[in-house]
Amino acid sequence: MTRSERDLVLTLRAELAGIDPSRSCDRVAEAAGLGSSAVRREGPVARLAVRLRRGAEGAARTAAVPAGDAATTPAAPVVSPVAFDWDHAADHCRTAWLRGRFLACGSLSLSGGRTHLEFVVDPAEAPVLAGRLADIDLPASWRIRRGRGVVTWKSGEAVGTFLRRIGAAGGLLELEARQVSRALRGDLNRVLNAESANLQRAVSAAGRQLDAIAILEADGRLARQPEAVRMVAGARRETPEATLSELAERLQFHRSAVQRALERIEHLAVHDDEAVERPTRRRRSAALA
Repeated sequence: MTRSERDLVLTLRAELAGIDPSRSCDRVAEAAGLGSSAVRREGPVARLAVRLRRGAEGAARTAAVPAGDAATTPAAPVVSPVAFDWDHAADHCRTAWLRGRFLACGSLSLSGGRTHLEFVVDPAEAPVLAGRLADIDLPASWRIRRGRGVVTWKSGEAVGTFLRRIGAAGGLLELEARQVSRALRGDLNRVLNAESANLQRAVSAAGRQLDAIAILEADGRLARQPEAVRMVAGARRETPEATLSELAERLQFHRSAVQRALERIEHLAVHDDEAVERPTRRRRSAALA
């Protein structure tokens, strides 16, 4: 991943970390998704974890005891991500929880022009997380890698749908713009490479044909060729850079006729007339017999 792509991923994560859920249930769900590992991640995610936890602690104190005894109330415990009540949670709470899980243990790779998103979690959580993603029509594969559970998407469409759902609209637009730009550059490079190769082949063929025309003209054999062959040879000498289609248009010939004439010229420059004409005589003799 290039530095520019790494900066884009950090910007996207900062955008997600800057979302402030308006519902208290969403804040609780996102805090559950962050778990206890978020404080070890980059600054915006760590600050989000502290902010959500303080909000949860304040809500717990307010609900549990009178205001005068709030200072003695213990801090609200961190809910395990797996313990989150997914089955009975509303869609917006599920979205907040998934946003928390991505910020806590998700990673996004853009290397090689492919978008790759994975969650690295405890082995026991991997099948649970994969099942929850399947519940929202975003099935993902999972496996155990070096003692850790890994839940993976390798489909750019699935990654885009997920990021859009958890609120990364701005970062996703920039990501898609870069992917389109990369695809256009790739297509342009392929077209330029193909055109360059075609041009090189055309230049090489024209050089061979001009050399063959010079040989046949020097020994007088060009003058003995059919008129169509002589016309093609003359047109090739006058316009060495012309393509077969351009020669055909100029002479009002079919392209295949121009190609056969040039092939005959090249063949005659390497072989004598007898070698070229002998198979024709044999075919005529066989037909007469």
